[in-house]
Amino acid sequence: MAGDARAAATGTAGAHAPARPARPRVGHVGADAATVHRFGSTERLLHAAHGSAFMVMLATGLVLYLPFLAQTVSARPLMKAVHLVAAVAWLGALALTALLGDRRALRQTRRDLERFDADDRLWLARRLPSRKAPGMRLPVSAVGSIPQGRFNAGQKVHSVVQAALSVLFVVSGTLLWLGERNTDLRLPGTLALHDMAMLVGSVLVAGHVYMALGPEHRPSLEGITKGTVPAGYAATHHPKWTPSPTDPGPSSPSGLGRRALAVIVVVIALGAAVLLVRDIYGGDDGPRQPTVPVTHLTTPGPV
Repeated sequence: MAGDARAAATGTAGAHAPARPARPRVGHVGADAATVHRFGSTERLLHAAHGSAFMVMLATGLVLYLPFLAQTVSARPLMKAVHLVAAVAWLGALALTALLGDRRALRQTRRDLERFDADDRLWLARRLPSRKAPGMRLPVSAVGSIPQGRFNAGQKVHSVVQAALSVLFVVSGTLLWLGERNTDLRLPGTLALHDMAMLVGSVLVAGHVYMALGPEHRPSLEGITKGTVPAGYAATHHPKWTPSPTDPGPSSPSGLGRRALAVIVVVIALGAAVLLVRDIYGGDDGPRQPTVPVTHLTTPGPV
């Protein structure tokens, strides 16, 4: 009788209680799995190409931009040539990855990065300063309790902003390069846009490296270097993600048409690099003299 009464009371209370919103399905990792697959070779190569090209363009761009570095290195034509060749190599690597890489894996990664659900919005809201106490954020433990998928909300925002910055680098850098040859193409604000993109990108990369090297997320380095992460790390930090224990492999090999396009991309990239170097050094007449003061030349992206 007492049990029936408690059951009836529980049922009555449940009938009048507001329904809780359904939570997304939480993924799981097999208990016997030591590691799980996170990134394939295509994704890791793309990350390496993007990161290394950015660092080369940042280093050479700073030499072109900062007077004291320009005086210390005193090899302006060489720095500018390396800067532009790195930009061409970066664009070529992106094109080759799209043509010859695992396109199914790239599409899945893009979808995972672009989709923001309720948990992602809550994660970001808790990372921002509280309205009740400006300048104060909730403790990390409060953020860590929010389940995340393959990528957490911070990684998604980082990737989206980096993609937007890449477009700004290409557009502003191309206009700066053309403006050196035709003053009509020197649009106002192009230089400031290139500089601002460089500053924002540098801050994001510094934060990205800092988080990756921190003790809490250090196992994630294994994902981008070896392609796998510890199963326990995946279950703790990405509980909504259902990973595969092994690399599923590419969806299909690249066809003859894509390989032919890849050869064309390589030829165009090599040709563009040679032409840019010849233009900088002015052929047989020696290095071309800059038409813009040293203090007004900036960094990553084609100049």
